[in-house]
Amino acid sequence: MAGTPRGLLLAIVLLVAVAVVPASAKDYTVGDSSGWKSGVDYTAWAKGKPFGIGDTLSFQYSSSHSVLEVSEADHSACSASNPLRSHRDQSTTVPLTKAGTRYFICGAPGHCASGMKLAITVSGGSDSGSSSAGPAMRATNTTPAAGGATTTADAGESDSSVAGTGARLATGLLFAAVGLAALMMG
Repeated sequence: MAGTPRGLLLAIVLLVAVAVVPASAKDYTVGDSSGWKSGVDYTAWAKGKPFGIGDTLSFQYSSSHSVLEVSEADHSACSASNPLRSHRDQSTTVPLTKAGTRYFICGAPGHCASGMKLAITVSGGSDSGSSSAGPAMRATNTTPAAGGATTTADAGESDSSVAGTGARLATGLLFAAVGLAALMMG
């Protein structure tokens, strides 16, 4: 039974590691305490932040603003006429589910031109589980984009995909820790 304390210690260490794994994804509040509003330098805010797959962007804003995910060309031109996704619920969470550059603007007239725009680059390996339509935003109230479709149907897929991956990883590590502890104690 001399190995029992060592096995218990190993099991505890592995359980602590399992608890830390889901916490590795980061939730970035866009603009930090300023939120999503005019007068914030979002290029400076994003600079140096290591956005990765599994992280989220949280946009907090007043009813005079919106969050539009747009193409690179529409971001450069501050064009709100053809958004990929459009939200006006004052609290929008965007899961980052695949690598690449994402572009956001405020759709209120003149806001993007005055600097209310954000481009981020998400790093990470290939994400074979994401849909070809791309990631979706999660919001409590959605507003149709120009095509008339809301993101509500897509939101569950991306959210559950990201959450499911972390949950499966945590569950697998937990079972491995318990199995290893049982082997060492037995």
